[in-house]
Amino acid sequence: MKFFNGLDNDLKNVLLAQLRNLWTHNSTALEGNTLTLGETAFVLEEGLTVSGKSLKDHEEIVGHARAIDLIYALVNQTREVTEQDLFELRKAVQIEYVADIYKPVGNWKTEPNGTYVVEESSANHNQKQIYLAYAEPVDVPVLMKQWLRELNMVLSADYDAMGYDEKGLEQLVAIYANLHVSFVRIHPFFDGNGRMARLLANLPVLKAGYPPITIQKENRREYIQLLSRYELAVGQPKINDEWLPPHKALEEFKVFCKTSWQASIKIVDEIKGVVQARHSSCRTEN
Repeated sequence: MKFFNGLDNDLKNVLLAQLRNLWTHNSTALEGNTLTLGETAFVLEEGLTVSGKSLKDHEEIVGHARAIDLIYALVNQTREVTEQDLFELRKAVQIEYVADIYKPVGNWKTEPNGTYVVEESSANHNQKQIYLAYAEPVDVPVLMKQWLRELNMVLSADYDAMGYDEKGLEQLVAIYANLHVSFVRIHPFFDGNGRMARLLANLPVLKAGYPPITIQKENRREYIQLLSRYELAVGQPKINDEWLPPHKALEEFKVFCKTSWQASIKIVDEIKGVVQARHSSCRTEN
C-alpha cells in the first residue's frame, strides 16, 4: 500500500496501528461497542482487558482488528475475491459462534432481515416508522455473485494510471460508496453486515494506495439516515433489478464518505510530517 511508502519501519508500524485503532474503534462503536479509542488501542497493543467493559466489547475489537489483517491480505493477493473470502472475513467479525442453523457463520443468511427507520416529512414535519426489508434469503446467492463481480471488476482496474488528484479521489469515493451501499442493501448475513460493508468497500481504496475511509461514530445518525433514505427510495433489491439505481441520496452519501475520509488522511499526513522533520534534522547534522 503506497500510503506508507518511504517510511522507516518504526513509522510504518505506528501508522498501521493508528489506522487499525481508528478503523476498529469507529466501526464497532457504530454498532454499540462502548470501548473508547484509547481503550481500543490498549486492548489491541497490550493484549489486556479494560475493567468494567464487557467480554463482548473486547472480542468485537479483537475480531475487527483480525478482519483488517485479512483485508490487507486480500489487497495484496493476485486472485479474485471469492465467497469463501467473505465467509472467512465474516468469521473474524462475528464473535458469537452459537450452533444455530438459522444464524450460519460460514454462509449467507437463511431468514429474512430488515430494520425500522423513521421517515421525516419536510413539508409538515411529520414522522412515521417504516419497515425496511433487505434482500430475501433466496435471492442472496445470486445478488452476492453480482456484487462480487462488481468488486473484482473495480479491483482489476489500473490504479497506477489513476491520477492522485481531485478527480482520482472522487473516483475512489464513488467506488467505495457504491460497494458500501449495495452490500448494505443486500444484507447477506444475519449480523455484522455494517462492519463487513465498511471493511470490504475499502479494498479498492487500499489497492489504490490510500488509507481506509472510516465512518466516525459521532456521525452515526447522519450515516444511518443517508443509507436508509437511499434504501427506502429504491426499494428492496431483487434478482435482475438494476444493481445500484441512481438517486440523490446516493450522491449525498458520497459527499459524506469523502468528508469522513479526512480522519485517516490526517493520520497519514501527520506521519509524513514526522518523516520530513527527520530528514530536515539529518540535513542539519550533515
